[in-house]
Amino acid sequence: MKNTPTWLITLFLSFMLFTLNLSASPKRYYYELKIYHYKTYEQEGRIERYLKDAYLPALHRAGIPNVGVFKPVKQDTADMRIYVYTPFTSLDKWTSVDKKLQADTKFFADGEDYLNADYKEAPYARMETLILHAFPGMPVPAVPQLTGPKAQRVYELRSYESATEKYNYNKVRMFNDGDEIGLFKRLGFNAVFYSEVVSGSHMPNLMYMTTFNSKDDRDKHWDTFGKDAYWKSLSAKAEYQNNVSHVDIYFLFPTDYSDY
Repeated sequence: MKNTPTWLITLFLSFMLFTLNLSASPKRYYYELKIYHYKTYEQEGRIERYLKDAYLPALHRAGIPNVGVFKPVKQDTADMRIYVYTPFTSLDKWTSVDKKLQADTKFFADGEDYLNADYKEAPYARMETLILHAFPGMPVPAVPQLTGPKAQRVYELRSYESATEKYNYNKVRMFNDGDEIGLFKRLGFNAVFYSEVVSGSHMPNLMYMTTFNSKDDRDKHWDTFGKDAYWKSLSAKAEYQNNVSHVDIYFLFPTDYSDY
């Protein structure tokens, strides 16, 4: 290579370094967020028996070790809900899991009451499924390290909607390039995931989940966040203005059988 131009050698080495960095980076997970909407406590009991006794054990057998099941801290009796959060290492894993469940005879036996419910006695009013793609700044999910009693823990699920796709991309960039994720980590927000919504009912939007030992712990963290010098500087930048048009905040707690 002694006659090779220096600029070409530099370009080649840069390309190889870039390739190595790509191969070393963990793949970005995909998340399924399933929301059961129901109206009666009888439906709630049927859904929970199915999730606890059939669905989660079957997912574990299918190679998915951690599945989160959450309920609102304050249920809206007009629209009661159960949230099921399932991480997948790839879209192929997500699309293939149903085939594994269909071949799992124990799953059908354990979930018979739910799976064979009569149409006049449906176990829910409606079921909603969202598909999320992990942010590059946090490509894999985390099981939070909390010390408080499980019954007091608060899981805060947030959805940030934007006026257009361009503004949504800008807010996503603010989390990654602007290192809003790093700020949350530095302040101890115990995030489960940060994600782009690739299929859902309120797009364009992003969603993320942080966790706390209690509601008081949560409030203290957000008070510190609002006063942080880096956040004040980041949020004041002209390039990141008007990138959120609507925010939904859901306070959830984990069920006894949740892996999170």
